[in-house]
Amino acid sequence: MGQTAIEKIVTRYAVGLKPGQKVHAGDFVTIRPKHVMTHDNTGAVIPKFRSIGATRVIDPRQPVFAIDHDIQNTTPENLGKYAKIEAFAREHGIDYYPPGRGIAHQVMVEEGYVTPGALVVGSDSHSNLYGAIGAVGTPVVRTDAAALWATGQTWWQIPEQIKVNLTGKLRPGATGKDVIITLCGYFNADEVLNAAVEFHGEGVAGLSIDDRLTISNMTTEWGTLLGMFPFDEPLRDYLLARAAYFAGRTGKTPRYTREDVERWWADRDATAPDADAHYCKVLELDLSTVSPHVSGPNSVKVMRSVHEVEGEKIAVHKAYLMSCVNARLSDLEAAAGVVGDRKVAAGVEFYVAAASSDVQRLAEESGAWARLLGAGAIALPAGCGACIGLGAGTLEAGEVGISSTNRNFQGRMGSREALCYLASPAVVAESAVRGYIASPADFETQTKGSCRVLDRGEADTGAQEIIEGFPEKLSGRVLYLPLDNLNTDGIYGKDVTYRDDITLAQQGQHAMLNYDPAFQSIAREGDIIVGGRNFGSGSSREQAATALASRGIKLVIAATASQTYSRNAYNNGFVILECPALTDALAARFAGEAAAGTRTIPGPEIEVDFAGGRITMEGKAFRFAALSPTAQELVVAGGSENVVRTRLAAGV
Repeated sequence: MGQTAIEKIVTRYAVGLKPGQKVHAGDFVTIRPKHVMTHDNTGAVIPKFRSIGATRVIDPRQPVFAIDHDIQNTTPENLGKYAKIEAFAREHGIDYYPPGRGIAHQVMVEEGYVTPGALVVGSDSHSNLYGAIGAVGTPVVRTDAAALWATGQTWWQIPEQIKVNLTGKLRPGATGKDVIITLCGYFNADEVLNAAVEFHGEGVAGLSIDDRLTISNMTTEWGTLLGMFPFDEPLRDYLLARAAYFAGRTGKTPRYTREDVERWWADRDATAPDADAHYCKVLELDLSTVSPHVSGPNSVKVMRSVHEVEGEKIAVHKAYLMSCVNARLSDLEAAAGVVGDRKVAAGVEFYVAAASSDVQRLAEESGAWARLLGAGAIALPAGCGACIGLGAGTLEAGEVGISSTNRNFQGRMGSREALCYLASPAVVAESAVRGYIASPADFETQTKGSCRVLDRGEADTGAQEIIEGFPEKLSGRVLYLPLDNLNTDGIYGKDVTYRDDITLAQQGQHAMLNYDPAFQSIAREGDIIVGGRNFGSGSSREQAATALASRGIKLVIAATASQTYSRNAYNNGFVILECPALTDALAARFAGEAAAGTRTIPGPEIEVDFAGGRITMEGKAFRFAALSPTAQELVVAGGSENVVRTRLAAGV
């Protein structure tokens, strides 16, 4: 069987393969990525690195530090954390980009760390963005980052492969943001959950690199682990332009040269999919049927055309043009063009932050920055800020926001009692000057797409091998959480995520408060959470797993789970299982309570039989797939830090 483009790239970066061995979806592999990016969370990775017994970074060229999340926070504690990160980078010879240089993902692309055919990971859920440059870009978690610093490698299970064929061409007024909003809203039944997506088709050539960066970035919200575009002529032209820029910089060695780009181009077939490559699904979207859309409120997977919404005159209080998904030069210029000579509407605060200092400089040179500020926009530093609910301009209770960011989860950008919609920079700008959700391109089309799905089959029900030290059975009371797409912001809120002073023992006190303030009074030590589909979606914060363990939750069972969340869980020795039949049974049983708005529902006792591969509730059995020995080993060891610590001590 042939390989997909993703499988070919992973084979290149896999460690310990036999000569000629090829890897495919489902395989557990040890990988040595070209780069691993960390941002503010570097401050939390450093003590992990030291706790596993590491004293030196094995390959100082592999890590990249770029500070971007909480850069408006000038408290002594936060500035002290940044100083420690910079000192660590200096000590180990690691590339460091200070607060204000830009959002980490943008910096990774601008500075040339991401190249076609590379495997680049980041300790952030939006590392999917790197796929726009023809790379395998995917998130890892903090524990992985520490292991990578110490050993240069980590483990990864190759996800299922899905081909997305893009046909047709975008109509004037539709953007890459509209494409990904359409994909999230049109294919919103977990078609791509935890998968690896490759974009193909004649429609790709008509998408700019900025459009591709936007689409790849928000494949995270669609539910995928990566979204990769091919290495084609538009990308080659973009890389040649970057190479020329690098060559013109004084005092710096070019990250790559024109000769490098031409060499990659000549070898591009080596990372193109084989004719007989296997994809588990094939989706198709006609780009000519994409029109301006908004997501929300407070959900990425609910979309409506702006043409429809505009008639309702939904008033907005705050508008946002920022983030790693939509704050590049083309976005700022598009917004400035929409604003023209108009002013921001009375009662609206319009916040603007460039994706990087370079982008802001170029926007200032083009006049776009001055036009936006002249219209009344409020400038913020190049960083994440309000997108993650930090710094100036967050949403207050009762307010409505329209944002070019990538997430609008309840409470993410401010109050849980606010509403937030996502849209393109053009729609955000038009809404800011009109005072209600509106678009400068007023047209609507009937979206055309299709999905061919292969049946996964039932979970393995055979006897499961249990390694020494792993429990054969566990039991406890069910805590049923009746919500699909329960995200990490809900499990562990943004107000505590970047506080390094909160100990593991204290994390449990903050668990689930953004999802349900009543959770803490209902939960008991030894409970077993049963959640819905795509449990743990959203960001890569590992505290969403460790906080539940800290609270005394025995394990989590979900219909389906975010693979990033599962990775965090097992990397910290915490068990999460998938059993959709159990979730469906509880959903039917507690339909009334869920409909009434109850978010944490105590249920009956259940028994989890790992050896038999079944969960028993009130005499009825529900099957689940076997846990791999790798997952069991991580649990027995108490997490991957202990596994790496043991290997370092043994000199492996």
